[in-house]
Amino acid sequence: MRTRTFRRAWPLAAAGITGLIGVMTGPAAASDGTVHTRHVLLLSVDGMHQADLAAYVRTHPRSALAGLASGGTQFTAASTPFPSDSFPGMVGQVTGGDPKTTGIYYDVTYNHALIDPSASAAVVPEQAVCGQTAPGANVAYDESIDRDNTRLDAGQGLPNLPGDILEMTGDPRTVINPAALPIDPRTCSRVYPHSYLKVNTVFEVAKAHGLRTAWSDKHPAYEILSGPSGDGLDDLFTPEINSTADAAGHDWTSVNALTQAYDHDKVQAVLHEIDGYDHSGRDRRSTPAIFGMNFQSVSTAQKLPVSSGEPGGYDSTGTTPGPVVSKALDYVDGELGAMIAELKKSGRYGDTTIILSAKHGQSPMDSRSLKRIDDGAVIDALNAAWQKRYPAAPQPLVAASADDDGMLLWFTDGDRTPIADAFAENFLRAYAGNGTGKDGQAKATAFDTTPVAYTAAGLSGTHAGPDAAAFIGTTPDDPRVPDLIGIAQHGVVYTGKTKKIAEHGGDDPQDRNVPLVVSGPGIHHGVARGPVETTSIAPTILTLLGLDPEALQAVRAQHTPALDVRS
Repeated sequence: MRTRTFRRAWPLAAAGITGLIGVMTGPAAASDGTVHTRHVLLLSVDGMHQADLAAYVRTHPRSALAGLASGGTQFTAASTPFPSDSFPGMVGQVTGGDPKTTGIYYDVTYNHALIDPSASAAVVPEQAVCGQTAPGANVAYDESIDRDNTRLDAGQGLPNLPGDILEMTGDPRTVINPAALPIDPRTCSRVYPHSYLKVNTVFEVAKAHGLRTAWSDKHPAYEILSGPSGDGLDDLFTPEINSTADAAGHDWTSVNALTQAYDHDKVQAVLHEIDGYDHSGRDRRSTPAIFGMNFQSVSTAQKLPVSSGEPGGYDSTGTTPGPVVSKALDYVDGELGAMIAELKKSGRYGDTTIILSAKHGQSPMDSRSLKRIDDGAVIDALNAAWQKRYPAAPQPLVAASADDDGMLLWFTDGDRTPIADAFAENFLRAYAGNGTGKDGQAKATAFDTTPVAYTAAGLSGTHAGPDAAAFIGTTPDDPRVPDLIGIAQHGVVYTGKTKKIAEHGGDDPQDRNVPLVVSGPGIHHGVARGPVETTSIAPTILTLLGLDPEALQAVRAQHTPALDVRS
């Protein structure tokens, strides 16, 4: 085993990589126009809008992002799936499927057919609750299932954090607490994230052809990307982003400089993999056929009102990034430049295709439209009204919710009756307030934290019961689909705090219109303005590697097309 020195230096700033970025050269397209490559580097810049990429390329023409865009095909009307959460967004990129096919609606959801983790607090005696406990389970695949979510290593027990985080396991299933997982009553077994996914992933297809795979993301729960087999990823590096980052008690998202430091470790993992090592840089492997990471720095810069004394988000019109977002974009650009430099240095530049996109965007960009509504108070009021009107019905009405800049509700009523659907819709449509929280209504605040009036609980529309299932494209008997889907008015963010000025998860165009660039050997150089979906990334990856995209179950089910990137 060869020991490598870990890279700790920060990458060159974007201004320092002038001349580094050029059009990728390498194997040309085949005579029939088919493009083949040996490696695909997939990068998700969470929160980034297509508008951000377009503006950055225009104002930084010699940047790494500009070089990437000009050296390939840029799809300017790409949309991420609804709900625009990180989990369905990333799952869509590697499966080719929307939630109707993948079964993944959000990172924290509810399932009417599983047994709640609280029914059996110990790891082993799941059998004791099978057949004796009514189904209906919270399904949480976020930091709450870590063995210790206060630690960057999620509870692995590394002695020197954050310095030794690259020593974290490449099999994050070992740092997941089984007792936090729901139970499948059919098998009396815990449901790990990978086994909750209904369809296979590009990583599994690649592994079936003897190819190496790797990925890095923000929670151990991203072992879901290994696919139902659980074996799709050879190396999965998942430092916990919501862990404690400093003595002041901040997590890695609370200060944008901390988020950049967090992302930097994942970049180091990618650099090691480019060089043919595992994520730690210690064990010699081979450069993966499919690998990559997500960036969080832009996302937190968009959400934070202030970071290190500077304003986050955009200007009041939503057209110009503020100082924190600008620095985050520069940071990502510099790290992209470092990856391209490493590809050149290692000899991988000519046989690697880079795909850059985002799991989701963020809304609102225009701060003048912001309305933060305390969703907890809204749901409490809905539950109280239900109990008063139907005291003999299952209580509370709302069993679980996922409310960021949209509203997803699951009802306790296992029969999912039309009475509950109609009651909830009518209640929410009539719910309004002046923002003060008086008269029993939820508080709401504008960008400057002053009270702001709102109508219809901040929603522009609702879908409940069979209509909610139809909106997603599934059937009412799907035990995972929300019982009510609320589409937020533009600018609404559901939160009881004033610590964020933007969110994702909804159906706002700013949540869903994300960048999508494919750049590499034999790729057409140009702009494609027609609508595409980020789910097309999955069949594109396999096509680029010379593999059959129809090997993906979601591609077959949804007829998801590969992106046309032929020269």
